Amino acid sequence: MRILVIGGSGLLGSELVRRSLATSHEIVATYFTRPGEVNGIDWRPLDVRRRQDVAALIGASRPEVIINAAARQADWATAADGAAHVAVAAAAAGTRLVHVSSDAIFSGTRIRYDERCVPDPITPYGAAKAAAETAIKAICPDAVIARTSLIIGDGRSPHERLVHALATGQRQGMLFTDDVRCPVHVADLAAALVELARSAHTGMHHVAGADAISRYELGLLIAQRDGLDTSALTCGRRADTGTPGPLDVRLDSTATQQRLQTTLRGAQQFLRPGNSPTAPARARADEEPVT
Repeated sequence: MRILVIGGSGLLGSELVRRSLATSHEIVATYFTRPGEVNGIDWRPLDVRRRQDVAALIGASRPEVIINAAARQADWATAADGAAHVAVAAAAAGTRLVHVSSDAIFSGTRIRYDERCVPDPITPYGAAKAAAETAIKAICPDAVIARTSLIIGDGRSPHERLVHALATGQRQGMLFTDDVRCPVHVADLAAALVELARSAHTGMHHVAGADAISRYELGLLIAQRDGLDTSALTCGRRADTGTPGPLDVRLDSTATQQRLQTTLRGAQQFLRPGNSPTAPARARADEEPVT
C-alpha cells in the first residue's frame, strides 16, 4: 500500500512513517521546514495552507491512503483550511483519508465524550480542529476522523520535555491537578491509525489512552520513570490561574478499541519505571499535533 503521511516530520508523523515502513508499505511523507530523520522514504516539502500545492502533490504521488497528522496549534490556516485542502484533493483523487483530530474540540462541560458527542470548542485551536472535522465530513464522508488526546513519546513529547525542565530547575511553573486528559503513547496511536487506514472503517473514532489523569499525575509518572526528583514538581489548579481552555476532557475510546487489534494502553502502563528513554530527545514541533 502506498501511504502519504502529511506532517511526517513531527512527533506523531515520524512514528507513523516508522510504523508504516515496518509493515512494508511504500511511504511518501511531507515536511514544512525540513525533512524528518527517517531514511528510506520519499520526503516532499508541503505547506498545506497552499491549496494548489496540496492538490499537485497528491496528484503526483498517487497515494492509496493519506494520513493527515499536520497541525500547528496557533495556526487556523493549517489546522482548518489545510485540512480542508487535503480533503478536497483526496476526494478528487479518490484516495482514502485518515485525519487526526483532537480532544481540544470539547469544552469539558460533560467530562466524558464518546464518538457521538458534537464539538463545543472554547479555544481557537479547538475551533479550528472542529471546523476541519466539519469540512472533512462534508467533502470526504467515507474518511476516518481520529480524535486523540495528549501524546506522550519516550521523552520526545512537549509534556515530557516540560516535566524534565521543571524537575531540573531549568524552568519555573506548575502542573495542574484539575486539567485531566487521557494521554496516549505515540506508538499506540500510530499503530491504531495505520490499522484504521488499512481497514474498511469510516467515520468518527476516539483513539486515546485508557487512563484519565491530571497533568500533575502525568508529570509524576514521567519523573518516576526517568528517575527525576518528583518533589521538584509544583502543582496547582488551572481554574485558579485564569488560563483559558477546557479542564476535564476524557475521551471514551471504548467503541474504537473494540474495532482495533492495537491496544490503547493507559499512562499507568506505558510510563512504568524501567521504560525510561536515555534522554529527553528534541521533538520536531513544526508539524506536531498538539492537544
